[in-house]
Formats: sequence, structure tokens, C-alpha cells
Amino acid sequence: MSNPLIDMDEAIARMIASTHSVTETQEMPTLDAFGLVLAKSVLAPMNVPPEDNSAMDGYAVRCADTAKPGATLKIAQRIAAGETGLPLVAGTAARIFTGAPIPPGADAVVMQELCTTSAETVTIQHSPKAGENIRTKGEDILQGTCLITAGTRLTAAHLGLAASVGIAKLPVLRKPRIALFSTGNELKMPGETLACGQIYNSNRFFLLTLLRQLACEVTDLGVVRDDLAATEQALKNAAHDHDLILTCGGVSVGEEDHVKKAVHSQGRLDLWSIAIKPGKPLAFGAIRRRNGSEAYFVGLPGNPVSAYITLLTIVRPFIHKLAGLKPLQLNALTMRADFDWLKPDKRREFLRVQRNPQGGLSLYPQQGSGVLSSLAWADGLVDNPPGKTITKGDIVHYLPLQYLLN
Repeated sequence: MSNPLIDMDEAIARMIASTHSVTETQEMPTLDAFGLVLAKSVLAPMNVPPEDNSAMDGYAVRCADTAKPGATLKIAQRIAAGETGLPLVAGTAARIFTGAPIPPGADAVVMQELCTTSAETVTIQHSPKAGENIRTKGEDILQGTCLITAGTRLTAAHLGLAASVGIAKLPVLRKPRIALFSTGNELKMPGETLACGQIYNSNRFFLLTLLRQLACEVTDLGVVRDDLAATEQALKNAAHDHDLILTCGGVSVGEEDHVKKAVHSQGRLDLWSIAIKPGKPLAFGAIRRRNGSEAYFVGLPGNPVSAYITLLTIVRPFIHKLAGLKPLQLNALTMRADFDWLKPDKRREFLRVQRNPQGGLSLYPQQGSGVLSSLAWADGLVDNPPGKTITKGDIVHYLPLQYLLN
């Protein structure tokens, strides 16, 4: 009797619950920290801006001197960004430029377009309110506040934020180390000549790329032949210095599918067969290391669409946990289906779709698990519940692929 299929959300929850995040940290120059995961929350060591400064090119004034439009004031000083002005004397104005500190005594800046100047005076054609066109001290960042929280994958904006308060190095977690190999005697590399029954190993190319896009350190172990002993040895070797071993193919039940048996002999298999389409034969477990610890194991299906979709929908949340990232929150968009799907599967389905100019979703005509062209065409997936038919005009759950690639 076959084992019942496991619900996808349950499988993800079980995988995440059994996973320990990477803990090794290092200090990384802020310029080089893009894409890494922050190990410790960073507090702002200073205010930004560090003092009140001008938001405009114009004139710093005292509101008491400009209560009525048309006041004429002596231009007593000129303050550029990076310079410090003198206290503003009553009845005078300071020529000031964007970013320059507000001189003591001034309480507003009037933009230059509202002023008329002569050689030594300025006539203010506007009556400003206190604080007008002034960026106040700490308006952007207050000293001591949490600048970036631990578990954040650092983006370009985060690096700029850290630099804005003078942080030259950031504490980060090392990248998860992942060993990747495919199984299959039929697999050849592009550039090689194909014999009858052989195919090019397309999965190797997109899996490597996706894993690197997820900020992993990947060791490409190529192709392992369809042989139990060879598969066992590959798993044993990969477990030594990797956090995760990711295989592609060989996890089904055919006579030449040796990965499942090899995992049982070298470790344990916790999950196998998920209630999704495509991607049912996904496996999860662990491989023993020589010192008694374990490397995690994930076996992806061999069909390209199955491997691609299961990596992004199931394995990606697991990798997020492994990398030390904050819990992944992914909310599907609701969009209109401009297609019919009248013969749904009993499993949860992921349909390749593309947004169309009419504001709806078009369906790729061939939804087979081996149709890699559907992924190159698609910009997202419809997450369709088990047994649910779709008719034109129905509202469906749409996952943009760009949401799944970070």
C-alpha cells in the first residue's frame, strides 16, 4: 500500500521545524554585504540628519522678520553644504543651499523662487511658517533606534542606510553551503553530441542559477551515474562540508531511481511524495556525516518544471530558514483568469500563466511537467486548490515569479 501524499503546507512546516539556521558569523565590509543575512540587529550610532538643515536653495530667515510678505533683509552670510553659519542677527537673512546647516536663530527657509535679490539685500515675497523647508535633526533616523533587524537579507537600500550613519562593517551570517548534483545516465552537457535516448542537462543550469540568486554558496557536483553505490558515495562525500545536499532526479520508484535507497542507507528520509502537481516525488531527510552530525537532504523531481516549481515553492522557505532569514511571508495576488481549467487534479496545482494587456491572466497551452518553455514564457503561477475548476472570469491566486526569486 502506498503512503498517503503529504499536504504541501504541512511538508514545508515540517521541513522548517526540523531545520537549524546557520550560526557562523563574520564582519563584512558594508560595500560587500549585498545579499547576505544580517546576524545581529544594528542600532543607529547617530542622528540623520545630524543637525537641522535646509531642504531648499534659498534664504534662512527669522519668521519674526518676515511676518508680512515684502520684507527686505540684509544678506549677512552665505552657507553652503558642509559649512557652518554664524548666529542669524535680527533683520538679516542668510543665503543657504540644500543640505547646509540652519544657522542659530533662523527658524525657516524661503525658497529662492519666492525671493527678489539685489547686491546686498533680499526681499522676501512670502511669509513662511516656523520650520518651513527645514529638515530637522534626526528626522530620518534617530540615534539609538534599530536601523536593520537581524535576519534581514541586505539590499542596496540597507547598505545605503548603514553607510548613512557611518557603519563601515556589518555582522553577517555565512551563506548556506549547498551541494548540487543530478542523476541520470542519459544526461549530457550542451556542446556534447547526443546519442539516441540522451538529453541535455537543462536542470543543472537553472538550479545553479536559482540557488545563487537565493544567496547560497553552491558546489556543482555535476552528474552521478544511475548506480546505487555511486549515489551513496556522492551523498557521503557531499555531506562532509555542506549544509544541504540537493539532488535532481532519481527520487521516484523506478528500477534506476537509486536516490531514495541511497538516502535510507546513508541517513534518513523524513518526507516523500507531496500532494502537488507538478512535483509530487519530492523527498526530504538528512545524510550522516563522519562525526555523527547531519547534512540536510532534498531530492527534487527530475522533470524540469517539477524541479523548478518545487525549488521555488517548497525548498525556498526551507533555505530561508537555513540561511537565518526572518520567516517568509508570501501573499498571492488576486487576478482574473482569462482561461478555462475544467479538469483539475486532486492535488494542489501550479499553473504557468502570464499577465495579459487586458488585465487578466493567460494560460500556457501545454502544462506538462517536462515543458520547460512554459517557465520561460510565464511571469507567474496560479496556485490552484485541489479539485478546483477555473472558468473564464474567475478570480484566482496569482504568484508572480519575481516574488519567488528572493
